[in-house]
Amino acid sequence: MRIVCLFNLKDGASREDYEAWARGTDIPGVNALGSVRGFTVHRSTGVFGSDAKPPYDYIEVIDIHGMDDFVADVSDPEFQKVAAAFGEFADNPVFILTEDL
Repeated sequence: MRIVCLFNLKDGASREDYEAWARGTDIPGVNALGSVRGFTVHRSTGVFGSDAKPPYDYIEVIDIHGMDDFVADVSDPEFQKVAAAFGEFADNPVFILTEDL
């Protein structure tokens, strides 16, 4: 199962601060969860075939073993500190649940 998160930074949030936090805290923290197969964060750089600005600044891809274990992991009070910090940067993130065809 894969979760795709799309988001923009909140007004006033620094790209440099967010990316430093993502590299130093978020990426290693999420990847350390037992329910996670892999986690990556991507900065949008453009829209293919267009000069338009991408609708989202960042895309997160979280590959998980199963939803119940993932929910348990992210509900842990220690991980909630990471989630709270993410909330300081991300403006209305959209988490899309997917499955392979």
